[in-house]
Amino acid sequence: MSERIVVDPLTRIEGHLRVEAEIENGKIKDAYSSGTMVRGIETIVKDRDPRDAWVFVGRVCGVCTSIHSLCSVRAVENAFDIVIPPNAQLVRNIMEAVLYMHDHVVHFYQLHALDWVDVVSALKADPAQASVLAQQLSPWPKSSVGYFTALKERLTKFVGSGQLGIFANGYWGHPAYKLTPEQNLIAVAHYLEALEWQKEVVKVHAVFGGKNPHPNYLVGGMPCSIDLNEANAVNTERLDLVKQKLQEAKTFIDQVYVPDLLMIANVYKDEWSKIGGGVRNYLSYGDFPMFEYGDTDSFKMPRGIVLNRDLSRVHPVDANSSEEIKEYIYHSWYTYTQGDKAGLHPYEGETNLNYTGPRPPYTHLDVTDKYSWIKTPRWKEEPMEVGPLARMIVAYAAGKEPQKTLIDDTLKQLDLPAEALFSTLGRTAARGLESKLAADWALEFYDRLIKNLENGDSRMVNHYMWEKETWPKQAQGVGLTEAPRGALAHFIVIEDKKIKNYQMVVPTTWNASPRDEKGILSAYESALIGTPVYDSKQPLEILRTIHSFDPCLACAVHLYDEEGKYVHQMDMF
Repeated sequence: MSERIVVDPLTRIEGHLRVEAEIENGKIKDAYSSGTMVRGIETIVKDRDPRDAWVFVGRVCGVCTSIHSLCSVRAVENAFDIVIPPNAQLVRNIMEAVLYMHDHVVHFYQLHALDWVDVVSALKADPAQASVLAQQLSPWPKSSVGYFTALKERLTKFVGSGQLGIFANGYWGHPAYKLTPEQNLIAVAHYLEALEWQKEVVKVHAVFGGKNPHPNYLVGGMPCSIDLNEANAVNTERLDLVKQKLQEAKTFIDQVYVPDLLMIANVYKDEWSKIGGGVRNYLSYGDFPMFEYGDTDSFKMPRGIVLNRDLSRVHPVDANSSEEIKEYIYHSWYTYTQGDKAGLHPYEGETNLNYTGPRPPYTHLDVTDKYSWIKTPRWKEEPMEVGPLARMIVAYAAGKEPQKTLIDDTLKQLDLPAEALFSTLGRTAARGLESKLAADWALEFYDRLIKNLENGDSRMVNHYMWEKETWPKQAQGVGLTEAPRGALAHFIVIEDKKIKNYQMVVPTTWNASPRDEKGILSAYESALIGTPVYDSKQPLEILRTIHSFDPCLACAVHLYDEEGKYVHQMDMF
């Protein structure tokens, strides 16, 4: 006898996601992922000046801030063959590396950790034993007996007050939690420390971009000078602050995040290194160019595709090719003028919201019809997983260093085979390892930038190509980035100096999309198949796998029925 359960909304994500799962004999037999919001920014930028698109599309998300703006600017640069100078590229790399560190740390602690960490169990911890364990894990200075004693007392008062805030609806005591009380206390301590840390690292964005979120550093210059010859002490202090924050970020990631990740992985590895693999194909557009963006060989993160988990070969990807990337809407709440079975390359893509068939409210999704606001992208008709795991797998298959050695060393430390990468645990671990790389690279970018400036390199963008008078009557371009959550592409078609069409294929479109007409599942739905569920009323296991992707269904809305009445709430944590 099967049971169909609903998780809606799935919380500790960006946006609104609904997951329905068919459970049979204690395991998920089938699953359905539904994005329950409308984005539609593609229609907002139509007929606007292409140079203004980045301002609008950047507001898709404030969590992975500025990455959509970067992708948009790259699309326009690609359309008009604009090449930026090395220092501008290094500043972009620094800003993106900081985004990676901030986003990954916040995801691990504030969004994902509570799937593995039992907060209430920490109340039973022995602070002395927690101190010994913490010092064995890393040299992080906040590990004394007094520190953990004070934290336990603080946590006890917090729980005793009954004002639990985000901890109120947790599945505390669930048998799927495996950490010891001392391990839980350490993780809770670092959860709180990460809240303090994250507001410090984004000061780098404020220096180069004026603010966070949505720093402004891509078009029209930066809010502060970085001229080393300027007779201004504030200028030097700002650059010194950038380096200080980058060093602090590296220390936190090396001494807190990665050790916690390995501690948790060691406890859960026997089961969760075999669960949540999902699709067998992985896509990375690559990023962090050391020279011109067109020089993909210089990318710190390589571009390519791994098919069917074959680590012996990396396939090339061409986002411009109409034969490679297409979006389908067979199970999505949109219409195409060519019919719902058509597959459109994003240059010809449509965002038609005039679908008139069944939509919310509903008891269950009608999975035989349209059931999501997310389109279904495919690469040569194949589903892809994107994100940190995809990037690390493509790098590993390409023999890219330092990724390959870092992965091999981590697998050896955890005593796991390479096949363990294709799992919920592998996906979670990949994000932590990538944070370590981003911390190292950020300092490398900074040092190279300073050296360039010291050598007198002050080349600027050729603004002549940015002026309308130089543009052809028609142009099109694609901007590619690797957002923290995965492969991101913006496609722009320009005619008569205005945007004729604009389409975004974002990471969560690849991962969270509904199945295609052939019934082939995308990453979320596929990853849930076979997952054990101990208690269908507390589906902690579903949260573990879905959160491992770090969903982002931007521009949240709330749903009511046609009479304006509240429909449904499922308390999650």
